[in-house]
Amino acid sequence: MATAEISAKDVFKLRKQTGAGMMDCKKALQESDGDFDAAIDYLRKKGQKLANKRADREASEGYALAKVSGKKGYLLVLNCETDFVAKNEDFGKLVESFLDVAIENGASNLEELLSSSIDGITVAEKVTEQTGVIGEKLELSYYEVVEGETVYGYNHPGNQIATLIGLSEEVDQIYAKDCAMQAAAMAPVAIDEEGVSQEIIDKEIEIAKELLRQEGKPEKMIDQIAQGKLKKFFKENTLLNQAFIKDNKKSIKQYLAEASKDLTVVSMKRFSMK
Repeated sequence: MATAEISAKDVFKLRKQTGAGMMDCKKALQESDGDFDAAIDYLRKKGQKLANKRADREASEGYALAKVSGKKGYLLVLNCETDFVAKNEDFGKLVESFLDVAIENGASNLEELLSSSIDGITVAEKVTEQTGVIGEKLELSYYEVVEGETVYGYNHPGNQIATLIGLSEEVDQIYAKDCAMQAAAMAPVAIDEEGVSQEIIDKEIEIAKELLRQEGKPEKMIDQIAQGKLKKFFKENTLLNQAFIKDNKKSIKQYLAEASKDLTVVSMKRFSMK
């Protein structure tokens, strides 16, 4: 089909659906003899080719987004290669569209999300397609879901950090919000000491003992002092035991008790791009 027979309306329609550039859309329609579906396939194939070329590139930048629906919270991360792309408004909208699909389908893990449908193709295929459109390697690298009676998702400005918090009881949202902001700011390794992995505990004790030996502390005292340092680590690095950033005279646990004596955090997820 001659170029003149391809209408601007079709070019705009293809651009709106695929997000590809105007010239790319025009070329796709030309290569496909004006067949709209074939043009979409052409762009997808172009994306696939580009995705393969870029498979060894590092997608180290990205966009983290948390969202709540009812008593569930969802956190998704889409990686790209440059912060220029990560800060682009359309890239943020792409992440949001993936998260909306996750919520709509009730995807419980990344595998389920990638196989979910969006615009007539799978999310995995959409990622490949957009790799071609944007020109950078894209990767859905992180997806988590939390549940609670009160749930809050916090997105730090710039979308480099996002957190989800689930509380054990239905209370004012401010309590979940404060916990989510606390998690973003203070990066706790777990909700409480019981949630800290043995690997982290062993590492902290090992570091404490080595420092104590360097200080010349007697060997018979080292174990006891190291345990004391571990307790300090728990206090500073577990959410419920941390000093509340809005009032450091109380812990998060004490703050939650102001709403309800048994109120606690039952789920927490945090993602930081750096």
